[in-house]
Amino acid sequence: MGRLPPDPKAANVPRTIAPYFTPATAVPKAPDADGFLQRWLLLEPINKPNRSNDVFVGAYVRKAFNTEYFPDQFTVIPQNGDKVTVANQELAWHALDSANFDVKLFRFAYGLNKPTYGVIFWAVTIVNSPREKKNVRMAVGSNSASMWWLNGKDVVDLFDDRRMVMDDVVSNRLTLNKGKNVIRGAVINGPGLSDFCVRFIDENGEPIKDITLSLK
Repeated sequence: MGRLPPDPKAANVPRTIAPYFTPATAVPKAPDADGFLQRWLLLEPINKPNRSNDVFVGAYVRKAFNTEYFPDQFTVIPQNGDKVTVANQELAWHALDSANFDVKLFRFAYGLNKPTYGVIFWAVTIVNSPREKKNVRMAVGSNSASMWWLNGKDVVDLFDDRRMVMDDVVSNRLTLNKGKNVIRGAVINGPGLSDFCVRFIDENGEPIKDITLSLK
């Protein structure tokens, strides 16, 4: 049997990031029941053409993420709607809550009519802790390679072509400061889907849930 002709009505349906995301609010957000962080500021994807994910070895990924694409990329705390210019392309930050435990970057890009393949995504969130927490670990999964910073320090790296697996890579022991802590992440992908999940776990591998997420 031959393929059916494309449905022109379906082709003209406006794209949307729903139901995968909702706009974040000013009200602090707790992690989900399993401790996953669902509130993020996401930058529209930066073009980084790669025909294969096989190139994502450590040296390549580190070089890609240490390239300056926009001013203050390792220190800025963006706000919803802030814009940066990368290679003459204006990109906006979006403050969003993920409907799932994982942040579906492919759906984010697709819903905004942005490139979905051969891209770099930047993500930022603020973790508020009621007290200092020592000996915690950041547990991350991503599709494809990614790097993650806590309060300016590189703490989790995921290299090579990989599928997202919950708690795929776990950091060394960390300290969450009392008050505000900044998580910054970058995810690179060639062909295929892209997403990530992040949470903190304690010494017993149990999720840390007595924290909140905010936009500033």
